[in-house]
Amino acid sequence: MGADTVAEAFAEHRAHLLAVGYRLTASRADAEDAVQDAWLRWDRLGPAGRAEVRDVRAWLTTTVARLCLDQVRSAPARRERYVGPWLPEPLVTTGADDVLDAVVAAADVRMATMLVLERLTPDQRVAVVLHDALGLRFDEVAAVLDCPTGTVRQHALRARRKVRRAAADGELPAPVPEPEQRRVLDAVVAALAAADVPALVALLHPDAALRTDGGGIVKAARRVVVGADKIARFLVALVQEAGPEMLAGARPVLVNGEAGLLVPADPTGPAPIVVVLTVDGDRARAVHAVMTPEKLSPGTAPT
Repeated sequence: MGADTVAEAFAEHRAHLLAVGYRLTASRADAEDAVQDAWLRWDRLGPAGRAEVRDVRAWLTTTVARLCLDQVRSAPARRERYVGPWLPEPLVTTGADDVLDAVVAAADVRMATMLVLERLTPDQRVAVVLHDALGLRFDEVAAVLDCPTGTVRQHALRARRKVRRAAADGELPAPVPEPEQRRVLDAVVAALAAADVPALVALLHPDAALRTDGGGIVKAARRVVVGADKIARFLVALVQEAGPEMLAGARPVLVNGEAGLLVPADPTGPAPIVVVLTVDGDRARAVHAVMTPEKLSPGTAPT
């Protein structure tokens, strides 16, 4: 297998591997680092070593998972030290035929889904992502976690229970078609532009939650805001403080496969913001606003 053929074989699985890394770490940067490291390891195997690999996709998947494992296991401690609500690094896609579009199409990476995954223990997360979402056998997952297969089955079982509980509580609503999401988003933007609190309340689920991730770097709410009325008043006040240009410059984008807004940076004002709604039926169940600069790299928030 020549160098070009090796690279082509790896490129064939790139989107899948990025989806593995992102679902495990919730970070595009960490996922890309893991995929790059996996490529180097695959290349170093040499022709003889690669010839012994019976399932290239499974080998690469387990390699990326092992590389992400330290990040997954250290995440709970890092989240405890995080200032304010935490949100995953957003995946803003352009609709072009690029690898990020393929990542979003290949796996459920909605913000609501990623937040539910954060509630799992590290081993539960690895088990349910690799087995249930990505189709690895339990013995392959056991090799990643370095534990018995029966233990992996228990991790997956407990993870599924937590996911089902979140769905039953309304925190993980069924996906809504993009046109319906866009209709709700457009109505929310119109209500904000008009500073119409009652109209905004009507567009939010009574138990809606707002998370603003500023990471202690950018001014943001330090706690999750819960309740339609509180969220509506908070958002209207935020837009009024920033000025009408905040919404005037915003443009619709897809964020983790859902309808969202990119609010570009103002040289004299706020940093860029990526906002995405989790729509449940015809109302927003959650509003997520990512404001932490390091999560809004040029590749994450295109201009």
